[in-house]
Amino acid sequence: MPASDYVKNLRARVGHDLIMFPTVSAVVLNDRGELLLGQRSDNHRWSLIAGLMDPGEQPAEAVVREVFEETAVQVKVERLAGVALHEVTYPNGDRCHMVNTWFRCRATGGEARVNDEESLAVGWFPLDALPELSAFAHQRIRTALDDGAPAWFAQPGETVDGGQASQPGRISPAS
Repeated sequence: MPASDYVKNLRARVGHDLIMFPTVSAVVLNDRGELLLGQRSDNHRWSLIAGLMDPGEQPAEAVVREVFEETAVQVKVERLAGVALHEVTYPNGDRCHMVNTWFRCRATGGEARVNDEESLAVGWFPLDALPELSAFAHQRIRTALDDGAPAWFAQPGETVDGGQASQPGRISPAS
């Protein structure tokens, strides 16, 4: 994924050392109850729509922007679903701690399509027929669908696996 000028300037100063970034991700549902996913161009895996917040941007504003930039789908944020830190090491050696804030969103317009270079494909998936997703993606989906629960957060010392794959399967609020 191409890095923003902000990230390029930081990396020029710190090299591959650890940087902490605020990020957002969206659990987007349409009127049929299907989930919006994107197939990433960097690793070819399906994932929730997500990205870095821009300096000065509020998290809810960033998630709306990211969904539109990557998929051409317009969304309304329905609720905060959770927040957790997860570690990412990129193939070039860049180390990051991503503080991810995720939201449940409702599609309000647009037609899902690849809208930038970050995705190979974009599509709507029934919750009982999802492609292979990371364990962290499944956790964000479950917490976003659980209307009765408050926003989820990692407990002190708890780690969140941002990369380990989980098999496809049914997601339900009760999971």
